[in-house]
Amino acid sequence: MRRRQFLGLIGGAMVWPFTARAQQTAMPVIGFLNSASAAPFAHLVAAFHRGLQETGFVEDRNVAVEYRWAQGRYDEVPALAAELVRRQVSVIVTSGGDNPLFAAKAATATIPIIFNIGSDPVKAGLVASLARPGGNATGVNIITAELVETRVGLLLELIPAGQPIAVLVNPNFAPAATNAREAEAAARAVGRQVAVFAARTEEEITSAFATMVQAPRGGLLVTADPFFNSRREQIVTLAAHNSILAIYEFREFAEAGGLMSYGTILPEAYRLQGVYTGRILKGEKPADLPVVQLSKFELVINLQTAKALGVTIPSSLLARADEVIE
Repeated sequence: MRRRQFLGLIGGAMVWPFTARAQQTAMPVIGFLNSASAAPFAHLVAAFHRGLQETGFVEDRNVAVEYRWAQGRYDEVPALAAELVRRQVSVIVTSGGDNPLFAAKAATATIPIIFNIGSDPVKAGLVASLARPGGNATGVNIITAELVETRVGLLLELIPAGQPIAVLVNPNFAPAATNAREAEAAARAVGRQVAVFAARTEEEITSAFATMVQAPRGGLLVTADPFFNSRREQIVTLAAHNSILAIYEFREFAEAGGLMSYGTILPEAYRLQGVYTGRILKGEKPADLPVVQLSKFELVINLQTAKALGVTIPSSLLARADEVIE
């Protein structure tokens, strides 16, 4: 073998490992920012990965994911968003309410952001329009705030006339004040008294229920909040223990033993985020991807819980349920 050919072979052998390593480091990185905790949201992360797979991306195969969970401490969300920006991720996926999206928008005007939020993103000034978002953010509107009045109406079908309604809110969650006002307005419109209870931590959730049971017994509306979602086992257990009839935003509460839920299908929102994330990684721009509004709402009633509470669900309400857990 000639010396030049031999050196060429040696050079190729030496270059190959560095080329492979360069290809590995070039793998796109997704920043996943959520204001709640990982374990209660595991099925939603799985739905996100299903959406990614639909566009050809699999974690640790051709895409990496950097997860940031705020554990319900909303004041830490901006710092977590800033971490992902410094990491120079290819796209930031925000979930767990409005707070992560606001933090991501404040941290970067260039990195694409794929969100899911319950508030109207146009009214919040986050996108120019649903059809043409503009800027660097688009995603899914899961429409929770607009359903407060409907949830109050469903709850009123279960509690006797004249009984009051309690409303549980987390003041640290951006839409909490609006949700509380809407709940109060809906209840007072039909002559019901309303008491609002605030809870920012799991200890405050327990304290709120302890205070609740000292007042005249009625119904409870648990407002939309990612921290409450992550503490759903605690909340439905306290409601059952204190014989409180409650309605929640997502089916996950009813599946955990809550009496009734009405809202959008949360795993579908995360799946769609995965699809949009994959499309961004393939070169599309968030400004050109319309905001998806989930339009299917489901009423789930846990008949086992109703029997344990000694409450009879009206047949008219059962007939409207999308699912009855027996």
